[in-house]
Formats: sequence, C-alpha cells, structure tokens
Amino acid sequence: MKQPSKQYIPFQPVSLPNRTWPDKVIAKAPIWCSVDLRDGNQALVTPMQLEEKLRMFKMLLAIGFKEIEVGFPSASETEYEILRTLIEDNYIPDDVTIQVLVQARPKLIEKTFEALKGAKNVIVHFYNSTSTLQRKVVFKEGQEGIIKIAVDGAKLIKELSEQETARSGMNIRYEYSPESFTGTEIDFAVEICEKVMEALGASQENKVILNLPSTVEMATPNTYADQIEYFCTHMKNRESAIISLHPHNDRGTGVAATELGLMAGADRVEGTLFGNGERTGNVDIVTLAMNMYTHGVDPKLDFSNMPKIRANYEKFTRMHVYERQPYAGDLVFTAFSGSHQDAIAKGMQWREDKKLKTWSVPYLPVDPKDVGRTYDGDVIRINSQSGKGGVNYILKQNFGISMPDAMR
Repeated sequence: MKQPSKQYIPFQPVSLPNRTWPDKVIAKAPIWCSVDLRDGNQALVTPMQLEEKLRMFKMLLAIGFKEIEVGFPSASETEYEILRTLIEDNYIPDDVTIQVLVQARPKLIEKTFEALKGAKNVIVHFYNSTSTLQRKVVFKEGQEGIIKIAVDGAKLIKELSEQETARSGMNIRYEYSPESFTGTEIDFAVEICEKVMEALGASQENKVILNLPSTVEMATPNTYADQIEYFCTHMKNRESAIISLHPHNDRGTGVAATELGLMAGADRVEGTLFGNGERTGNVDIVTLAMNMYTHGVDPKLDFSNMPKIRANYEKFTRMHVYERQPYAGDLVFTAFSGSHQDAIAKGMQWREDKKLKTWSVPYLPVDPKDVGRTYDGDVIRINSQSGKGGVNYILKQNFGISMPDAMR
C-alpha cells in the first residue's frame, strides 16, 4: 500500500468544547423511517420486482414502521409504478406515512407530485448536495448558488403542496437533506437548513424534518455526534424541526454513529433492515432496535420472529445475512468452545434454579427466544473444540439425561 500520509487528508473535527452528549443515554425509541425501498432498492445487484416490493412493504408494516420511503418516483417508471400501485390498490394504512425522494429540481418535483395523487399521508423528501467537494467538483457553485437551489426547490414544493392539500386534503409534510452533510462546513449546513425552513414556513405545529446524512461516513462516531449536537444547538427555531439521521457504514461504525447521534439530540433515524444499501450500506435498524431492547427500551419495532424476517429479506433482496450478523445471524447465539458452553449451561441452570425474571446468562446478551430462536440447537453445538459441559448440555436438552461429574 501507498503511504497514506501522501494521499489522504485527515478529517477536521468540529470545535465543541462543551459537548453534552457523552453524558446522555438513549431512553426512548426514535421515529423510525425505513428506506429499504429507495431508488434501486438500495443498490441491489438484482433490483426487486413489483411483487417483491409489495411483499417487502407488507413486512415493513408488520414490523411496525410508520414512515416508509417507497422510492424515487421521478427517477424511473419502475419507481413510479410501485408508488401508484401502493396508492391505487390501498396498501397504505391510514396511520402510515409514505415518503418519496426527489432532487431539488423543478421538473422532478412536479413529476413527484403527479405520482402522489390519491395518497393520504406523505413526506416529500427533497435534497441537494452541499459538501465542499461537490460544490467544487460537481456543481461548480459557491454557497449562495447551492442555497438558491435548495430554497427554490422548497418554494416550489410548498406551492404544489398547498394546491394539492386544497384539492384533495392530502396531509403533506416536508423533509430536507443537505446531502453529504458530514462533508459540509457545519455553519453552512446550519445556514442552508434555516433558509429552507423559512421558505417552507416551519413552525412548532408544522415541523420540518431536517435529515443530516453521513452520505459517506468520513470520521469517527464521536465526530458525527459533535456535528449533530453543534447543529442542534446553533440552529434557529430548533423547536420547529425534527432532526433526522441517515448514517452510512463506510468506516464500519454506522450503528455507533447513530447511537451517539441520538444522544446528541436527534429525533429520528432512517435506515434499512440488516444495513443494506450503497457501498457498505446504510445503518442497520435491526441492530439499533435490538440494542435498545437489550437495555430495556421499547424500540417500537417487532423483531420477535427474526428467522422469518431474515428469510423473507433474503428472498426479496437476494442478499445474504451474514452468519455473525448481530441478533440475526445463524451463529450469533451458538457456542462451540468448551469454556463458553460451560458458562452458558451454568447460567441457564442458575436462572432456572433462582426463577429469575431478568436475563443474565454469560455470553448471551439477549434471550434467543425473544427473537424467535430456540435453545435446542441454537445455543450450544458440538465440534472438535467442545468440552464436557457442552456434551452434557446437549444430552440434557435433547434427551433429558444429566450425567454426574465423573461420567462427564
């Protein structure tokens, strides 16, 4: 490999000397938004067809999502078709809001509103890239030019929304993303979002979702938390905004960045099941929700039948859930080594003897039964590294035989 110092520039952190997020804890679930059905079905090698998308949508409803991004209807006929099918065939419950994605470009915005006709509850999610690099390389615009793109898009969306609401009574909410937020000067990110909120008429009664994506994960999770806290504490009219996170996983720390971002003041999370998405993926909502669950926080999502969810996901997306994927992988509850098997077996017996209500078994952070797994076959399996404790556990679980120590 090349010497990294000659090619790569270290990320410059935000100056936040009085940060408060390290002392916070996650005490309640955020607002969740699934983006599994986003344009290109989040970069699947073989994109889902209509029937698979509809079945995925139904599964997301069953899990408990109340906000679901269904795609980019102005991008292709396929994306347009899924939205029209969901609306015309009455797939969307009244308590669920569909979200549509669109660039801040007039023709695309107009086509998006055409695609929405007949929907009841909608979030129009528009974006433009604000990063230092993309301003120079892609748009060749200064900050004022980028602000104009965003504000012009906001004004058109507000105008079309008011017309549609007057015509049909559609409930329309707004979401704006300064794409590549993590690569944008933080004060500029604050400024452009404030201008967009003003154009949209944000208020405490009509809050605007400000989605702050780590479009490319560029730094350590604590840096993302600093950016979120800085944004929340420096923006005007904070009470009129819902701060949303859309983390990616380029550095492998998407879950950690999201958890710290929630501690830093965010209200909402966009992500996907098992972290599917472009490059290394979006943040994994399954892991996030289950992390909360194991700390006694109700995530407001139901993963009690994880094997079925995983099987359906693999069928619809043709992706594979890795055997060591947290909470969902085939082997995450399975012990092969003797010392682990012995500790788990003793922990299970201890809980039974003490009639404990709390979960406290070595090496198992969650009760496998809570996610639809079993103790038989899932928890202890025998291989060449296994010891007497594991053998005894299998005999006891499967055959009711508990050998005395000498026989073991």
